[in-house]
Amino acid sequence: MSDPAPDSALDPTRRRIRAQASVQDANAMAFVLDAPVQEGAKGPLDPEGDAPLARALFAIDGVERVEVAGESIWIGKDEAHDWAALKPAIAAAVRDVLGATDQPLGAPTKEDPDTALLSAVQGLLEREINPAIAAHGGHIAAERVSENSVYLRMSGGCQGCAASSATLRDGVERMLRAALPQIEGIVDVTDHDAGTSPFYARSDGPSPVSSPAFNRPLPPGTLSWQDGQVVVDPEYLAPRLGLTPEGLREGLRSGDVVGVTESGEGTHAGKARVVLRSATRAWAAEIDADGAAREVPPPRVTDDAARSERELARRVRAHLEGLAPTDIPVTYGALARGLGLWAPGSINRVTRALEHTMREDAAAGRPFIAARAVSRGRDGLPGEGFFALARALSRGPAEGESDAAFHRREMARLLQSAA
Repeated sequence: MSDPAPDSALDPTRRRIRAQASVQDANAMAFVLDAPVQEGAKGPLDPEGDAPLARALFAIDGVERVEVAGESIWIGKDEAHDWAALKPAIAAAVRDVLGATDQPLGAPTKEDPDTALLSAVQGLLEREINPAIAAHGGHIAAERVSENSVYLRMSGGCQGCAASSATLRDGVERMLRAALPQIEGIVDVTDHDAGTSPFYARSDGPSPVSSPAFNRPLPPGTLSWQDGQVVVDPEYLAPRLGLTPEGLREGLRSGDVVGVTESGEGTHAGKARVVLRSATRAWAAEIDADGAAREVPPPRVTDDAARSERELARRVRAHLEGLAPTDIPVTYGALARGLGLWAPGSINRVTRALEHTMREDAAAGRPFIAARAVSRGRDGLPGEGFFALARALSRGPAEGESDAAFHRREMARLLQSAA
């Protein structure tokens, strides 16, 4: 009686490897495994390094760069070589290395200090700081850390607020430095003018309040100042943005609802204007020097960022619709890499684009194409934001239905719509 064939799930040399071309770079290709290449290790490989996988791959003529991210090995080749010849050689080298060692990227190294500090700052922001400023419609995110300097970005009611610099300097910075004394610098990288066409800063025209058609006083108590920031009653504001009060609060926390407060300049000194935008609507009010407030037309959004987000959403949709059945679902990271997005923050860009497709699909009565993208850490389910937005769009799980069951139902609807 012959020995049974080795189980491919247990034998690393027989791991399935799928080649996935880049949509933007003909000389880049991902080789995707069934499991992470090495837990806790990622990044570009050094051609002169001692990592077994680096030695094996850079020994192949034509391979110029190698980067590992999760279960994917991205290869960059030179112009002179063809993928038809390179792919089998690369796959064979990967299988040989995985069969010979459980550390193809070398022994784990101590965590980079900047990476550890970024994680600590992000945790402190979410636990202690953002819950407090969310009441004012704000949110602060740590984008990166370099040489112990922390780079923060504001959104929601903090973005563009005249008091935001004081909020950062006197509150957030003091708290971060007290908890994490190794911080050497704090840098605000917020574009406080982005996407809002500030009325006071960029226009010398008359105030829209001067038009009788827009002279709509706000009910008493609807708007107030607290600690230098404008606070609007969510019960009044939410329906004007097409949301429930809880949906408004969640949107301000997540950044899906963005607010900007502007201080008047020149002839408008003493006045202020607040503008808030949800996915589908915008609302604005102007506050006089005596505290009287009126609704005014919100400024139009004409910035390049909005166009860029729409274009990325279009590309995300096309990529997801073009996936082979065997490649569905795809992780957020693999989706970003499949679109040729490698820079830090790419996954966040992709998830925002996925949310854009969800709003389009809800408006058109289509199943969510975003259901085909999932999080690596949620047992094949999309991230929590997918289900939260589905509920906000009145398209979430039915009463008593689990997230997993709702996801299966959306996947089935996508399959039926493609048939």
